[in-house]
Amino acid sequence: MHILCCLARVPDTTTRIRVAADGCTPDLKDAQWITNPWDEYALEAAVQLKEAVGGEVTVVHVGPVDFQKDLRAALAKGADKAIQIQTTGPLGPHSIAALIAARVAKPDAIFLGKQSVDGDVGATGAFLAQAYGLPVAGRVSALTFKDGSFSAHREIEGGVETLTGNLPAVFTLDKGSIEPRRAGLKEIMAAKKKPLDVVQAEPLPARLQVMRLELPRVRQGGRIVGTGAAAVNELVRLLRDEAKAL
Repeated sequence: MHILCCLARVPDTTTRIRVAADGCTPDLKDAQWITNPWDEYALEAAVQLKEAVGGEVTVVHVGPVDFQKDLRAALAKGADKAIQIQTTGPLGPHSIAALIAARVAKPDAIFLGKQSVDGDVGATGAFLAQAYGLPVAGRVSALTFKDGSFSAHREIEGGVETLTGNLPAVFTLDKGSIEPRRAGLKEIMAAKKKPLDVVQAEPLPARLQVMRLELPRVRQGGRIVGTGAAAVNELVRLLRDEAKAL
């Protein structure tokens, strides 16, 4: 079975974001970069499927800079080979999916996180499904496979929704019953011998343009207007006249 897992490179979630001088992009020159946390769940789901039914897991990353250290970490956690597609220019979900589909043969299963923690778009999985002509199960928190079929569970308001279908398919993973594993020293050393290919790709034209980027306004501190029933009239006045919430 050919299993594909997509990994994104994102700023560490503790990074303090600033707007660059152009007003359209974030200033990330001092950022620490990590593998997208949601993609860690996707990698674990992909490796678990391989362990259950056999086959191999390929991890792929699309981006302009070196990502080999993080790809080696994924190989240490159970992936069999890695591909980095290096390209310049804007990288939206459509272009990422198109670049992958043009260079990776149609897999039997594709896994990726439900979204990246930088843009929070969450559309790459859907574009990959379109590119390969596959169904997609999004925001999955638990997965089971049997005889070429799958049962995917995802949390919705007030309950759990169950989706069933047949492979091949695309899955975007949410946090749930799948817990990412840690690699031991033996696995880390073995990962150094696994294949990692870096391929160059021409950038695709942007389909979305950011016109302006700005930080949210700083919230004013709260204040106490009184206590008990005597404060109700003043509170209502402030909500109506100052906050314009009524």
